Amino acid sequence: MGGKKSNHIKQFLARFKAVHTWQLFLILIPLLFLTATLLRFDHIKMTNLRAAVLQADTEGNDELIAERLNALQEFVFSHIVVNTSETNGVTKVIFGTGPFYLEQQYFRAANAAIEAAESQITDDSNPHGNIYGAVGAICKPLAIANGWSWNSPGYLDCWTSELAKYPASDELDTNLTANVPSTELYRYNYASPIWAPTFAGFAILACLILALIVIVRFVIWFSLRITLLFLKN
Repeated sequence: MGGKKSNHIKQFLARFKAVHTWQLFLILIPLLFLTATLLRFDHIKMTNLRAAVLQADTEGNDELIAERLNALQEFVFSHIVVNTSETNGVTKVIFGTGPFYLEQQYFRAANAAIEAAESQITDDSNPHGNIYGAVGAICKPLAIANGWSWNSPGYLDCWTSELAKYPASDELDTNLTANVPSTELYRYNYASPIWAPTFAGFAILACLILALIVIVRFVIWFSLRITLLFLKN
């Protein structure tokens, strides 16, 4: 059995040596296109899964968000996902989803914190009553009309200007903002491996092996040509 395997290996190596370098190069070109296509498919799959997460965020379904986040994470962790990310005007290639935010979930949590703070602020000694309730009644309709988010300058300016009308607002301001969650809690960025045992991963491996063989053969051929030139002289 061992002898037969050894003979098969020797036959394969003999046939491989008979293949010309230019033939390997011709094989490498379509293999590169195939690899790029497979990587593209994985990128599209990741994009669709990420879009599904954002759609669930828009719908306000927290259970569905968690389910789709888990599906996105599992896919990214087990596939090679080539992506681009722009930071300060500079675009760079990354492996993974890149940063994305669950904005609507954050706004829901922030608004819930604001409402909870408003309901707790009942200082009877203040002749103006619930200051934040009065300010919210003015600023929230404006926020809806203008599309302002919680941290938009227009929304913050409205709160600042309205609170300034009440002498007791300085004493209560910190109570309102204390429980608003950090935006980092709603920021996600899943990184993928540089190589994974997938169709794209094995295609990349085949490209690397073929490219290495072509380069080695070219270096050997070039070295022999230089050597022959020196010998002739």
